[in-house]
Amino acid sequence: MIDVALNRRSLLAAAGPVLAVGAFGLVMPARAQGLAPTQSMSGGANNYQKGAPVVNRIGKGGFWMTGTVRRAGDGAPLAGQRIQIWAHTVEGREEDQRSHGATLTDKNGAFRLEMPQIIPIFGQPHGHLAYDSGEFKTVFLRPVMRSAKDTGLEAHFILQPA
Repeated sequence: MIDVALNRRSLLAAAGPVLAVGAFGLVMPARAQGLAPTQSMSGGANNYQKGAPVVNRIGKGGFWMTGTVRRAGDGAPLAGQRIQIWAHTVEGREEDQRSHGATLTDKNGAFRLEMPQIIPIFGQPHGHLAYDSGEFKTVFLRPVMRSAKDTGLEAHFILQPA
């Protein structure tokens, strides 16, 4: 009788770790499928000016910078997040204050800001975008356009808590 009790204990002791591994095996793939945070791009912070104002449009417009902001892990859209945008355009250089502006995300985490046509600098037409409000880790992006004739550029942020 004692041998049976020991065997049951031994069986339960051995089964516990197997069940735990099995349970984590089921949970870990779900975590692995979560959204990873966006990493800052090299050169993304070039000519960044902290605190650019929220504006309705930069310059005379004609070019649309669009995108979304979501939370790392679950991908929930983040409303009210400030995204700063700047670029070398037909109206000003990247370092000019008038080439900078910011916008806020809507309830779906989407943002959109009209600005002058982006033109190439150092051979690449590109824009700069930054999330820098503090609730999440700062991210600088520098997406490159396929053509200098494109009239819009899209960029997406996946943010992780600071």
